[in-house]
Amino acid sequence: MSTDTLQKSAPAATITQAAAGALIAAVHTAAARIGFTAAVAVTDQGGHLKAFDRADGAPLLTAEVALDKAWTAASFHIPTHVWNDYLANPRVAPLAGHPRLMAVGGGYPITENGQCIGGVGISGGTYEQDQQAAEEALTTLGFELPSH
Repeated sequence: MSTDTLQKSAPAATITQAAAGALIAAVHTAAARIGFTAAVAVTDQGGHLKAFDRADGAPLLTAEVALDKAWTAASFHIPTHVWNDYLANPRVAPLAGHPRLMAVGGGYPITENGQCIGGVGISGGTYEQDQQAAEEALTTLGFELPSH
């Protein structure tokens, strides 16, 4: 194999700080309309924290849960609620013991032009409320929603 033709790196698109901040604001707007306070974490495509905010009144544990939801969504490019069905499979179930895997609704990959550029995690409401706020915020900013 010739090293002259070996591609040694690939460009990796990631969410911008401005878009992460706008996404957090959109989640808080949606959460307020729905009727709950939230912690919101946004990660880059590698699952590393890009931006975070916990609303006044959101329970302390929501901070950690939101970050783990964002990490899970970015890591696997699927919404966190999908993991409930996956973990029912005995061959996948051992992953439930991973300390960061969050199989609760409210985490979504952030997708632009078919490419995952990050993850968002919302915690503070019911799993349905967290999912709804995530979907509304992603749609408001023009990000693609997964088909799951």
